[in-house]
Amino acid sequence: MQASSGQTNSALDRTIGEIVAADYRTAKVFETHGIDFCCGGRVTLATVCREKGINPDTLLREIEAIKSEQIDRSQNYTAWELPFLVDYIVNTHHAYLKENDEQIAIYARKIAEVHGAHHPEVVEIATIFEKIATDMAIHLREEEEVFFPALKRAAAERKANHAPSQEDRAVIEESLAKLGREHEAIGDAIHTIRHLSKEYAIPKDTCNTFMITYQKLKEFEDDLHKHVHLENNILFPKASRL
Repeated sequence: MQASSGQTNSALDRTIGEIVAADYRTAKVFETHGIDFCCGGRVTLATVCREKGINPDTLLREIEAIKSEQIDRSQNYTAWELPFLVDYIVNTHHAYLKENDEQIAIYARKIAEVHGAHHPEVVEIATIFEKIATDMAIHLREEEEVFFPALKRAAAERKANHAPSQEDRAVIEESLAKLGREHEAIGDAIHTIRHLSKEYAIPKDTCNTFMITYQKLKEFEDDLHKHVHLENNILFPKASRL
């Protein structure tokens, strides 16, 4: 059935983040077209189509097609209660970063030393990623030690039909603004790395370590997209409603 113009306009007015939050499968469509659904998730579908020269009808058809596939209930993140979502983010995405950030930084420094003369972009990539790793460690610690505990306490109070404490509400409000800015900065930095690496294209005159480094950087970016999407587009709105 063809959508009415009213339905089409309504869909185009929704933000990328809202669409992916409602159905994570749509992230595949946006990734295919190089559309940022995490840090850039506040932009409407209409704006993205206009900026990238994409036919809106084509994008809407692709979104509807992927939504017609059988849904994996384990990815219905919007339906998860806030404490469960927090634990998932920590156990999945924070754990990934803690296990991989330092190793990726070591690889990046190594290929900068070996290949920097012929591929100066890897020197800049190593510098940028080292800052990402440093900033991310501070970011994760603040979430786990300050923001997430306040969220869980506030959620427990709401579940018991009590108002969250003024202290927790102040922590949540301050953290939402600060962490959102940090997400944008880290997102911009990894996008710069992707641009410098020419979409992680591996030159022919390089070694296996170079290939592994670019593969790990791509893996890092993919994990970051989902991580930031879960926080920016699902967790943060839930926190705001507390």
